[in-house]
Amino acid sequence: MKNVILSGVVATLLVFSGCADKEPVVDNSDLNKQAVQEVAQTASVADTSSMMSEEMIRAALEKELATVYFAFDKYDIVGENKDKVSNDASVLSSKASAYAIKLEGNCDEWGSDEYNIALGLKRADAVKSALVAEGVSESRISMVSYGESNPTCTDKTKDCWAQNRRVDFKLLP
Repeated sequence: MKNVILSGVVATLLVFSGCADKEPVVDNSDLNKQAVQEVAQTASVADTSSMMSEEMIRAALEKELATVYFAFDKYDIVGENKDKVSNDASVLSSKASAYAIKLEGNCDEWGSDEYNIALGLKRADAVKSALVAEGVSESRISMVSYGESNPTCTDKTKDCWAQNRRVDFKLLP
């Protein structure tokens, strides 16, 4: 009987003592900071600068690509937008030939979310078809529709809504 009581007391003490609630200690000493700085300095500066220059080149090429705008509730490419797509195809086939292309379809705030997602995708697909007709490889092109969720202008005016009915270009590595 004494063994049972003694065992119970020992088990109870173990349960209640458990592990101490200690906060982990982070060593912020100068030695630790110095080690981090040494590792950072030994990292290849060339890799960092090439990544920066790659991003800068891609950003510069994206600026050469003209946004394609659409009429209200339309997804056909008309007027000056045909020339924009033709010029964009030239840039994509020459200067930006090493990059994949993401077409981002956008809409104004009119219509349901589902309708605007579908319309944005139709707009991106229209630009994709025009680019492929101009000689850009279809395998390089991906599409996404943001519907009305990615506006460039938030005023409640016709001019502002017109700015949101568009397809933007993004270059991907």
